[in-house]
Amino acid sequence: MNNKVPLSLSLLIVLLGVSFFTQAQVIKLDPQSFEKKWLELNNPVMVDVRTQSEYNQGHLRNAILIDYNSSDFKSRLGKLDKTKAVFVYCAAGSRSHAAVNVLTGMGFKEIYDLQGGLSAWQRANKPITK
Repeated sequence: MNNKVPLSLSLLIVLLGVSFFTQAQVIKLDPQSFEKKWLELNNPVMVDVRTQSEYNQGHLRNAILIDYNSSDFKSRLGKLDKTKAVFVYCAAGSRSHAAVNVLTGMGFKEIYDLQGGLSAWQRANKPITK
């Protein structure tokens, strides 16, 4: 009986294992859980992916504006520290979801997406900064 595993199968197993352990942790959270997690973590990054005018109307405390529709969106995201947790939000959830996909592709490991965006945050009577 031959107990040898073919080299190609061994490589596939190793690659799948590496892929499994390097995948990003992306968690979509409601406003209460988003705020709680934000306060629990040590020095996370908060990213607002809305437009400048939306940001000026009110944003989450300490949020960095990186407009999803700007031409330098990816390059600005690339300057963030990939070892830190990243919290992302937009107005209702569509742009932040797309931004999460970009962050994942760039190698960020811990990403939190505000479910329902700033609209849900405000409906939950959470504070905003102007």
